Amino acid sequence: MIKTIYLAGGCFWGTTHLFSLVSGVIATIAGYANSIVPDPSYKLVCTGLTEAAETVKVEYDDTKVSLTDLLSLYFRSIDPLSLNRQGGDVGTQYRTGIYYTDKADAPVIEAMLATLQRRYKEPIAIEYGPLKNFYPAEEYHQDYLVKNPNGYCHVDPALFKEAREMKPHVADTPVNEKKIDKEELRRRLTPLQWEVTQNGATERPYINEYDEEFRPGIYVDITDGTPLFVSSRKYNSGCGWPAFTRPIDDSLITEHRDTSFGRIRTEVRSASSGAHLGHVFPDGPQEDGGLRYCINSASLRFIPLEKMEEEGYGKYIPLVEVPQSKP
Repeated sequence: MIKTIYLAGGCFWGTTHLFSLVSGVIATIAGYANSIVPDPSYKLVCTGLTEAAETVKVEYDDTKVSLTDLLSLYFRSIDPLSLNRQGGDVGTQYRTGIYYTDKADAPVIEAMLATLQRRYKEPIAIEYGPLKNFYPAEEYHQDYLVKNPNGYCHVDPALFKEAREMKPHVADTPVNEKKIDKEELRRRLTPLQWEVTQNGATERPYINEYDEEFRPGIYVDITDGTPLFVSSRKYNSGCGWPAFTRPIDDSLITEHRDTSFGRIRTEVRSASSGAHLGHVFPDGPQEDGGLRYCINSASLRFIPLEKMEEEGYGKYIPLVEVPQSKP
């Protein structure tokens, strides 16, 4: 499916070139977003009177590259704390922003911004919201760095090489290993569930579906129904996401080294589907193993105790009613 996202990252020369190099990106167009003046010129935008932001329209094939992939690269190309300034360019037209035309993209953008914010004590300066308008910039701005290889660019040149070589974040074990059709799965999941399970996104803390869910029951893989966690191992960690001390069985999950966002963490995936679940940390309750499985609600489906038999999970009822014994 061809989708579009609008990214304001300072001077649009570098941002346009950066995203044009990504496999799966179909087109990039430099332009002016959210202007109060119709079809403004570059000269007028530079006065600050239009309230426009230099922005790049990115058209991409989301079967080849995800919104999560694009935003991860975008975050690395900017200073997220800088207001109305990127590199040597200063002015409201150089502010950072993410603008969408598909409202289904909003929760994914919000989740990615929330993940980025956790890296900083200061508030990030990236605005986001629905696109109000977009006007393509003058022709000489299009593909500027292709026409002028030695031209000015605030983006770190090392990112250009990474963009060319960038590979989508996909699970090692494909979801169709259990005969689940990708297109059927995309239709069944919400956009946030798709981005989390298939592209490794992280939902926003505290306002997700199961953070404060403490009824007895079982949590299964949202993509294929595999039972993963039970309520008797869930606890309130205060982290903002569902937290468990352990899965039903260690064989149900796989662990992977994750170096995204400049940190080293241990990613947790569903062994049956390869779906991204979350991360595991060594700061859980010591009396129950010392681990904290921090899991996205969007990766799970909760089935309350009274419906477990009806939905085929009856054999797990003893694990819900009585805490599992420690190994």
